[in-house]
Amino acid sequence: MIIKVLMLLVFFSVMIYIGLMCRKNSTDVSGFVLGGRAVGPWVTAFAYGTSYFSAVIFVGYAGQFGWKYGIAATWVGIGNALIGSLLAWVILGRRTRIMSQHLDSATMPQFFAARFGGRSLKIAASVITFIFLIPYTASLYNGLSRLFGMAFNIDYSICVIVMAVLTGIYVIAGGYMATAINDFIQGIIMLIGICAVVLSVLNSQGGFLAALDGLARISDESVSTTPGVFASFFGPDPLNLLGVVILTSLGTWGLPQMVQKFYAIKSERSISKGTIVSTFFAFIVAGGCYFLGGFGRLFSDKIDIAADGFDSIVPTMLSGLPDFLIAVVVVLVLSASMSTLSSLVLTSSSTLTLDLLKGHVIKNMDEKKQLLIMRVLIVVFVGISVVIAIVQYKQNVTFIAQLMGVSWGALAGAFLAPFLYGLYFKFITKTAVWVNFVFSTVVMLANMFVRPKFPQLLQSPINAGAFCMIAGLIIVPLISLFTKKPPKELVDGAFACYNKEVLVHQSTSLSDDSE
Repeated sequence: MIIKVLMLLVFFSVMIYIGLMCRKNSTDVSGFVLGGRAVGPWVTAFAYGTSYFSAVIFVGYAGQFGWKYGIAATWVGIGNALIGSLLAWVILGRRTRIMSQHLDSATMPQFFAARFGGRSLKIAASVITFIFLIPYTASLYNGLSRLFGMAFNIDYSICVIVMAVLTGIYVIAGGYMATAINDFIQGIIMLIGICAVVLSVLNSQGGFLAALDGLARISDESVSTTPGVFASFFGPDPLNLLGVVILTSLGTWGLPQMVQKFYAIKSERSISKGTIVSTFFAFIVAGGCYFLGGFGRLFSDKIDIAADGFDSIVPTMLSGLPDFLIAVVVVLVLSASMSTLSSLVLTSSSTLTLDLLKGHVIKNMDEKKQLLIMRVLIVVFVGISVVIAIVQYKQNVTFIAQLMGVSWGALAGAFLAPFLYGLYFKFITKTAVWVNFVFSTVVMLANMFVRPKFPQLLQSPINAGAFCMIAGLIIVPLISLFTKKPPKELVDGAFACYNKEVLVHQSTSLSDDSE
C-alpha cells in the first residue's frame, strides 16, 4: 500500500509542477489553446496518442472486444496505429497546420466558418462539439472505480473528484503546453505499463503459446460453433470487427480534440518525426491493450459478465498481479484518463469561448477576458463531467451510458468528411457541410432513442458511427455537385496558403521559420 500511495503522490506532484511551470506559455489565447504553434514532434506525437487512448480503451473496449472477438481484437489496435495515427498524420497533419494558421483558426468550428463562410456553421459545429464532448468526457472515469477498488478500496466518487481537480489545476495553470508536456510523461508511463502488464498476465497463464492454446480450447456456441475461433486470425465476427476498426481508427480524423494537435505543430521536421513516434506509440499502447483483452476468456471462471459487465474483465485479469504491478496499472489508467480529460476540457472550453460566446453572446471580449472565461469554463466542464460520472455510477442511469457511446460516432460522423475535403478540394459547398452535420447527428441520436427500429447491423452505436463516417465521405462531395458553388474569392483565399514558396511548395513541406 505504501508503494501504491507513493507512486500516486509522485505522479500527481509532477503533473501539478509542470502545470505551474507552463504558466508563462499561457498568457495569450494562442499560447493557452495551441502552445503558440511551437510544439515539438515528440510532445505533439505523445499528446496525440494519449488523447487517443484513455481508460475507456484500456478497461472498457479492450475487455469488451477481447471477449467478443478473442485474439482477433488485436486488429483494432493495428487499425488505430495505421489508420488512426499513421494515415491521419500523413493526410491531415501538414495541410491542417498550414491552412489553420493561414485562416487564423484555433478550433475546428473556426476552421469551418473561415473555410466555408458564415457564422452559422461555426455556431452549429460548436454546439455539436459541446453536446457530445461532455458525455464523452464523463465516460473517461469509467473503469477507474473497479481498479481503485481493487488496489485501494477507495470510494469511486473520491477517486473521480481527486482526478478531476488535479487535471483542472494543471490545465487552468498551463493551458495546452502543460497538457502536452504532461501527456508526454503520461505517454511514457503508458508505454512501460502496458508492456509490463501484458508480459505479466501472459506469464501467469504459462506464457504466450500456452495462453494461445488455452484460448483455442474455449468454445461458446452462442457466438460461434467453429472450434478455436477465439484464437483465430479474424475471430468469430469479422464484419462487426471491421466496424469497430473503422470507428476507433477513422473516427480520430474528425474529433476536434485530436485534429487540434496538428494546429500546434512547430515545423516540417516535427511532422516527419511525429508521424513515426505517434504510429509506434499506437502500435504498443492500442495493440497491447486489445491483445491483452483478447485473452479475457481465460479468466471466465472468475468473471460474471451478466452481473458485472465487460468492464470487469480487465480488472479481474490484473487482480492476481504483484502489488507493484497493480500500482503501475493504476498510474497507467490514471495517465490515460487524465491526458484525455485535459485535452477534452481544453477543447470544450476554447470552442465555447471562441466560437459561441465571443462576438455572439459577449460582443466585446478582449484577450484577457477570453483567457478568464476559458479557465472558468474548464472548471465548469470538469464539474459537469464529475457529476455525470457519479450519477451514472450511483444511479446506474443507462441513458447517460448510451449517450456516451453515441458521442464519438456523432462527432466524427459530422466533422470528418467536411474537414478532410475542406483541406483538399475547392468545390465543397457550405450546404453539403450542413447536410452532413444534420445527417450524422440525427442518425446517432435516433440510434440512441429508437435503436430497435434500425437494421440489425446498425443497431450497435459503433457500427452506426462507422456508417455515418463512411456515408459522410459520399454525401459531402455528392451534395456539393448539385448545390450553389462557394464564392471564388473565399476558396482562392483559403487555398492560397499552399502556394507560398519555401524550398518547395508549402503543400509539400512546412517552412521551419515561424511566420
